[in-house]
Order: sequence, then C-alpha cells, then structure tokens
Amino acid sequence: MGHATQLGERRTSVDDIFDHLHQEILSLRLRPGDKISEADIAAQFGVSRQPVRDAFSRLVTLDLLLIRPQRATEVKRFSSREIAKSRFVRAAIERDVLRRAAAECDAVGAAELDAELAAQDRAIRGSDVDTFGALDYAFHKTLCKIAKVDFAFDVIMVEKSKVDRLCILSLSKGDRMPELVADHREIAEAVKNHDAERAIACGMRHLSRLDDTIKQISITNANYFETETAPIRS
Repeated sequence: MGHATQLGERRTSVDDIFDHLHQEILSLRLRPGDKISEADIAAQFGVSRQPVRDAFSRLVTLDLLLIRPQRATEVKRFSSREIAKSRFVRAAIERDVLRRAAAECDAVGAAELDAELAAQDRAIRGSDVDTFGALDYAFHKTLCKIAKVDFAFDVIMVEKSKVDRLCILSLSKGDRMPELVADHREIAEAVKNHDAERAIACGMRHLSRLDDTIKQISITNANYFETETAPIRS
C-alpha cells in the first residue's frame, strides 16, 4: 500500500525485498511479533545480507520492524502510545488540508475526486481489499493536491502506514469498505461545495472509524501489542 518504488525509477534488490516484506507485514501474512531472519531472506532472494539489511532499515523507519543486536528481528508489535501519537499528528495535518482543499477546489479537482470515488466503488463491487487500500491512499493524496500542499501527503503517508495493519483487520469485515467510501463521498461533496467546516467534521469522523477495531484487537489479540504498553480501553 503506497510504498512501492515509483514507476520510472531504477529498481534494486533492496526495493524488491522491501516491497515484498512491506506487503507481507501490511497484509498480516507476517503478524506482529513474528520473527524474520536476515539469512533466510537473503537466501530467498539470492542476494548477500547487505540488501536485506538496507530493506530492514527502511521498514524500521516505518515502525514496522524491531531490530535488536544479537537477538532475532521481529515484526513490530502495535504500541497504543504510538497509535495515539500518529493519529494526533494526522488529524492536525488533515484538518488544514481539508480547509485548504475546500477553499481551492475547482472543476478539475472536483472531477478528480469523482474519479477516485468511482474507482473505490469498483473495488467494493469486486470485494478487492488490496486495491481499496491503495485507492484510500490515492484519495487523500488527491485532497492534498487540490489543497496545493502536495508535501502534506508525505506526512500523512508516514503516519497512515503506522496503522495500516489495523486497517486491514478492519477492512476484512465485509461492511467496512462501503462505510469508508460513504465517508469519502461526504468529504468530497463538502470540499466541492467549499464547505470547510463540514469537510473537517466528516474527515475527523472518518479518522475515528478505527477506534472500535483498535479496542477490540487490544482485547482479542493482546499479543499484537507491546507488553509495556497498556491496551487501549473504552
């Protein structure tokens, strides 16, 4: 979701390893707390350990891996504190993006939002969770473009990546995608109508959709959370 090497760039073995592990982690084929071996990954890709170390380093930057000297590398467990921090930062950024988007949206921007929503509807009809995840990124990127603060998406992307695994668990529930698209549609309509306050209210409600999932996972899969972090409770 959103971190593959961009088209036109020269790909390296580091890119291939990073993209593979990134997708394995975000799709929860590699779960929080799972151990991964530098040697095993190097053998799998037929490379030396250095490209694997470089790919691991990228994943550490995204807060998805935990590397401890002389101990096994493992998929990072969720941290309630980091989730709260990430969502605080993202909410602050998105409020300003939505305010600016509502002020700046023109016919071209409106058409781009309509195209994004049409693509999301197709993903729902196909029950395509992976495609919907990518389209979710694209929708927020388009809002930043309309707001003329493209760079804000870099921050949103980093913060969003920290909770993407929770989003996958949430989207696995069949009724979640239509609900999120309905949120997107309300946000888009408010932006197109230059209604900043409504856009922000819809955007903040959209961000809160994950709250119940986080609470539930902290109870049913407490091992997914760092032991020193108190689970999120209602």
